[in-house]
Amino acid sequence: MAGIKEEKKIYLVGIYCRLSKDDGTDNESASIATQKSILTDYVKKQGWHIAKTYVDDGYSGTNFQRPSFQNMIKDIESGLINCVITKDLSRLGRNYLDCGLYLEVFFPEHNVRYIAVNDGVDTLNKSAMDITPFRNILNEMYAADISVKIKSAYRARFQQGKFMGTTAPYGYIKDPADHNHLLIDDKVAHVVKEIFDLALKGNGVAKICRHLNKQHILRPAAYAAERGETGFERHFEGNEDKRYIWSGNSVRSILRSPIYAGNLVGYKRIAANMKSKKRPSKLPEEWEVIPNTHEGIVTQEEFDIVQQLITSRRLPQNKGGFVNIFAGVIKCVDCGCALRAMNVHRRKRPEIIDCVQYSCNNYARNGRSECSAHNIEARDLFNAVLADINCFADMAVNDEKAVRAIEKRLTETDQSRAKALEKERKKLNKRLAELDRLFSSLYEDKVMERITERNFEMMSGKYQKEQLEIEARLKEVTETLNESYEKSRGIRDFLALIRNYQGLKELDATVINALIDKILVSEREKMADGTVKQEIKIYYKFIGFVDELHIIPTKRWAAMPAKNCTVCGVEYVPGSGASRYCPACAKKIRREKSNESKRRSRERNRQACIELSAKNDRLILNSRKVVFYDRATRMIRSRYFVMLRKVRLTVIRGSSSRINRNSSDRS
Repeated sequence: MAGIKEEKKIYLVGIYCRLSKDDGTDNESASIATQKSILTDYVKKQGWHIAKTYVDDGYSGTNFQRPSFQNMIKDIESGLINCVITKDLSRLGRNYLDCGLYLEVFFPEHNVRYIAVNDGVDTLNKSAMDITPFRNILNEMYAADISVKIKSAYRARFQQGKFMGTTAPYGYIKDPADHNHLLIDDKVAHVVKEIFDLALKGNGVAKICRHLNKQHILRPAAYAAERGETGFERHFEGNEDKRYIWSGNSVRSILRSPIYAGNLVGYKRIAANMKSKKRPSKLPEEWEVIPNTHEGIVTQEEFDIVQQLITSRRLPQNKGGFVNIFAGVIKCVDCGCALRAMNVHRRKRPEIIDCVQYSCNNYARNGRSECSAHNIEARDLFNAVLADINCFADMAVNDEKAVRAIEKRLTETDQSRAKALEKERKKLNKRLAELDRLFSSLYEDKVMERITERNFEMMSGKYQKEQLEIEARLKEVTETLNESYEKSRGIRDFLALIRNYQGLKELDATVINALIDKILVSEREKMADGTVKQEIKIYYKFIGFVDELHIIPTKRWAAMPAKNCTVCGVEYVPGSGASRYCPACAKKIRREKSNESKRRSRERNRQACIELSAKNDRLILNSRKVVFYDRATRMIRSRYFVMLRKVRLTVIRGSSSRINRNSSDRS
């Protein structure tokens, strides 16, 4: 190429191939095989060595989070390759901003040469690079045009009632004769029917979940994995019991989906534009529905009734005026479920936050069989998090020594491990290079007929197996090293971020989402001295959990103002607004009430026995079994056996009372 300064440099080449629907389906010249052939021939002509081949098949050029592309970026950062070659510029990507970032910033910073063979793009050719930004813009325009065409084609097929999903929804299978048509899956259709039947009887989502869990029915994701669908097995790794635990979201999505009434539903989530990764959910009434496209598991009338029941069960949003800024952040340390904010209406307190506590959602829905309450006062949580953020912010601004100590503590283990991994990586790369030379010499020996075909296959198979093992291990080592380096950078990023929040007075959702990944809440623990403590773990962005600085809040037992006991007059601190007695008097009164209740219960049983024995002289005998009737209530009170003796023994269920009657009283 004209204008290129020739360098006597050994290039370790990474060839990159990409193909997706935005490249068109009729162009065979863009196929992965064709790209590999063109690039391999080009590298051989240049006399360079192909270090690695990266392939992303089925990934859009507008998306730079492609697996092989990201692996290539990691290999560049690790120094495994110093030259990237693609068939044309559009193979690298079709987003002109990201393409420009890699071509003009990333590749030059890492001394990487980039070549697009068909477009004549070479980062060593400065004059040819002047027109490259315009090529990127044209590539993005092409991608946008193709995207519009594909979307319009999908919408046209959707309007025709064709199912366009990758996998069939739970309760259905794809028609073998037409993959765009749904058929009822007889294996699990009865489960869907049962869910709707339970909902029609007035059962809520939580009760339906408990019923399904007791039945030990596979949840939808587990059933999909059992059918051989990919991407679902990861949900159950390490915990097989999860296969049979239904979530409220699973049941709710089934009850809400018009698919089960025989209607096709789509466009529930739509991105704002081609570049946007966010796809906000629409309300059910905004979904696009095509009626009567397949056989329904339930009737349309049943489906409509269920929707009305679900809507009627909705609670008003933000009841009581409390704003839950920890939504999606606060979790149970034991089961991992979210903690929900609950209003405790019995409390008479001036601020709404003092009437709210957080409780485990799993416990609230399924009871103690699944988890415990993990209650934490909203005020305690707010104060603990605010204090911890201010502590970090003050330290980041004023105490560099403490900052260095934290950085050392968090990275000390990683640094020692990183040194060992770096040595291992060098050894692995050296061995890979040796294997490449051995392959070359082995192939040369075969061509020159120095070794037999059998020996060649045997040796090449051995080398190839070792090569694959080394590449797999090298991938693991590289990923671990990258994580270690990211953690070191993350500490500096976190400290730079939290400096902006020094002197923070109040918390809001923006602050929480900017600084914190998650908060884990443990169960309350009663100490030896009688105090109650509770531990929370705050996981910050970039650095995670710093165990030395976590907060252990205590319950605010003294939240109410002191008052005098109505019995003894002693001043005490009440636990609620309804309290009238001091703890000692309350205990004494509870004991007295309990004794009085037991006494009244015994007296009632005794009087009942006397009255029943006096009123009911008539006995109906049938096969030595007697049914004892109460004339007053016209209800069967008890069943018992009667022995025709001089003394008749009457036994009443739930009572140990016995009544003796003389033989002269026999009827």
